[in-house]
Amino acid sequence: MAAIVLNGITWGHSRGITPLLAFSQRYNERHPEVEIRWKKRTLQEFADFPIEKLTREYDLLIIDHPWVGCAAATHCVLPLDEYLPAAYLQDQAAHSVGLSHPSYIYNNKQWALAIDAATPAASYRKDLLPHPPQTWEDVIALADKGKVAVPAIPIDLLMNFYSFCIASGKEPFLSQEEIIDEATGIRAIQTMKQLYSRIDRRFYNCNPIAVAELMSATDDYWYCPFAYGYSNYSRSGYARHVLYYTDVVTINGEKLKTTIGGTGLSVSAFCAHKETALDVAAELVSGECQRTLYMEHGGQPGHRSAWLDEAANRLTHGFFENVLPLMDRGYMRPRYNGYLYFQDHAGDPLQECLLHDGDPATALATMNRIYQQSLLKNVSTVDA
Repeated sequence: MAAIVLNGITWGHSRGITPLLAFSQRYNERHPEVEIRWKKRTLQEFADFPIEKLTREYDLLIIDHPWVGCAAATHCVLPLDEYLPAAYLQDQAAHSVGLSHPSYIYNNKQWALAIDAATPAASYRKDLLPHPPQTWEDVIALADKGKVAVPAIPIDLLMNFYSFCIASGKEPFLSQEEIIDEATGIRAIQTMKQLYSRIDRRFYNCNPIAVAELMSATDDYWYCPFAYGYSNYSRSGYARHVLYYTDVVTINGEKLKTTIGGTGLSVSAFCAHKETALDVAAELVSGECQRTLYMEHGGQPGHRSAWLDEAANRLTHGFFENVLPLMDRGYMRPRYNGYLYFQDHAGDPLQECLLHDGDPATALATMNRIYQQSLLKNVSTVDA
């Protein structure tokens, strides 16, 4: 058995686990005294289980950036700016994919490294739809033909609600009184209804992975207007059919801004082998690794050099270069300690409204109550 064993936790998709296993195998070959063991969990578990509890069991943690407010409050992961060289963090900042790198900075501390970058993007089957929609009206027309797939579980609806608020004229979370003013919020939900009233009800149980699987395995659906992108499905041999990813459509004359996701790599404050864990984290998120080993094994890097790399784009039928403009204009969610309570609950009334043609004002009022409850859980001011 290796002298040093590091335990890591990630999420159970090829994008989330496979590149980590490949890196860890190679790291062990170069450092036989170090073994890195990864456990995977589902996307729902990834969203639901309090990560601060996992820091007692795991040394390396793949996290969502909205969790950094909790990290700052509990100090259960290391502030990496106190451990990693300034030049390294400067390189990470200079090569951020949109707001991926700064999304892990909170209270002037770096709580994670942007190991993975993602945002909702459009995807389509080029063999069935050579020219994808360019406008919102085009999407609605294609939905009328029954050829549009879109994830509609609560969390994805909520992320898209933010986008439609921005498209309706205002950014959400600028006030502690309400998520968004009533007129803008109602307009956003009414616009969403135009699409979600036309889709197959099966999608109200589908996350982005389920939609990508369905689109790449069958010929039933030709286009998805927005779902968190997975470069895996753009790689030959991964699924039955290749998905091509591209920018989202224009609405009211402007391209939608989508809500960035991706993941970060944190080091537990309770890690018994901090120096080794920090070395692993720094190498794993370095431009060299992200551009080569990490990307080649199904990863979706957080380092910009990988997104600009010719080989990466050749392997993924242009996924990275096509989605990069979308990443660069992406919207970043709030990260205050308590926001995750809002995120876990606020999508439910929104889904209920869209699924059963409910009253947007009623849904918005419920979402605002949940927002106020989330602020009570906060230990600092809202930092959107």
